[in-house]
Amino acid sequence: MADILIRNGTVIAIDPQRRIIADGAVAVEGDRIVAVGPTEEVARNHPAREVIDARGMAIMPGFVDSHAHAGHGLIKTLGGGRSDLWYRACQGAYTVGSTPEFWHAEAQLAALERLRFGVTTGVSLLGGGDSIMRTDDPAYGDAHMEGVLDIGTRSVVAVGTTRPPHPLTYARWKGSERTDYPVSFEGQFATCKALVDRWHRTNEDRLHVAMLTPTLHQDNLEAPGAEEAISQSRTVKQLAEERGLIFMQDGHTKGSVRIADDISILGPRTLLSHATGLDDEEIAICARTGTRIVHNPSAVASILARCPVTELLEAGVLVAIGSDATAPDRSGDMFRHMQQCMHYHRTHFHDPSWLPPGKVLEMCTIDGACALGLDHDVGSLEPGKKADVILVDLRRPHLYPANMPEFRVTYFANGNDVHTVLVDGRVLLRNRNPVRVDQDAILDAAQRETELMIDRLGLRDLVRTPAMFWGHARDTDLIE
Repeated sequence: MADILIRNGTVIAIDPQRRIIADGAVAVEGDRIVAVGPTEEVARNHPAREVIDARGMAIMPGFVDSHAHAGHGLIKTLGGGRSDLWYRACQGAYTVGSTPEFWHAEAQLAALERLRFGVTTGVSLLGGGDSIMRTDDPAYGDAHMEGVLDIGTRSVVAVGTTRPPHPLTYARWKGSERTDYPVSFEGQFATCKALVDRWHRTNEDRLHVAMLTPTLHQDNLEAPGAEEAISQSRTVKQLAEERGLIFMQDGHTKGSVRIADDISILGPRTLLSHATGLDDEEIAICARTGTRIVHNPSAVASILARCPVTELLEAGVLVAIGSDATAPDRSGDMFRHMQQCMHYHRTHFHDPSWLPPGKVLEMCTIDGACALGLDHDVGSLEPGKKADVILVDLRRPHLYPANMPEFRVTYFANGNDVHTVLVDGRVLLRNRNPVRVDQDAILDAAQRETELMIDRLGLRDLVRTPAMFWGHARDTDLIE
């Protein structure tokens, strides 16, 4: 007797055969898939305690968002699009302006957004930029983990150290009273190890921890403390290797991959985000070392320079898609990022043949799972894998006529078309409504903690409508 039978839907399995089953079903026992196939066959062999009718829907593996930032959900539009003001908010919030309550509220908000968009596995860097990590004390990472745990999705939380010089000033709050204190590299490293010990592969393997260090660019190597920065990167990478963790770096661009190779921190368990402006040599380095890339097609970094995704793929490099959310101008909707990815590279080549929709669908399902070392469990619908399943409602005007479902879900669907979500065989979203949490309470907590953070840091000026918001062809205030 199965626990759940999802039947009568169009299965888009992303399995090795890339099967599309027109009248298909998925049977679930406990937290695992036990059968995928035609409805008549699966229903006959696996009668179930609960039956979910997926008529008119696509049955798919949950999406994998391979790069996003914890904390950003409560900062989103601060600064009205100006990068300098945005980073001012990030720098303040992630070092001296946030509390454990802030991180808990933001984790719940971001995980709930992912859930409603069908993202069952997501990466969250515990901070913003490539070097603003809230790793002065385990309390902030604990609060984030507990927030995600309440929602029930699967998460890989990247924790790490900041770029020299150290110590860095952090602050804790008791009511309206602020206490500043210095934090060394050793203190941040100890926090990371504590979070790994406490959370990695816990809660039925839904929570994982990855390690993170700042990306080193040529100007970092020419600045004081360069040798210290290199040594610290190697130390964090060594811990990741010893513990079997994914090692990440954010914000790679031209020249930085060569530096990472020179200091021996690349490899099959290394995941580099953005990776814009790479030259042929750096593409070859990624291929030679087995290093994985996460492309964020909707990020500002992809406006400033191009990630050579197609060239990386043709060189044999594994590339996944990330949302880089929830940042100034983007959400956690992976349908949006698939569509952006296709148009981005086709525009570059002036050629619509690049990046067929099936490839981008792979990049945010099975390829994302591979990049995170989780492809044995998630990323496709196959017997033995975790029952992370989403139903996408295809019976909607923008998704008709009812043919070629594999095209419709990539070209035309959006996150609000997700109807039902299961993680570990548990129904977390039903008929577009979360079933385990109070959505209004989460939204209210997020608003409360945002307002408190804005007031602590004196950021009210960053929530005013920019002077050039209306009536201009270009906002010259954004030019730095």
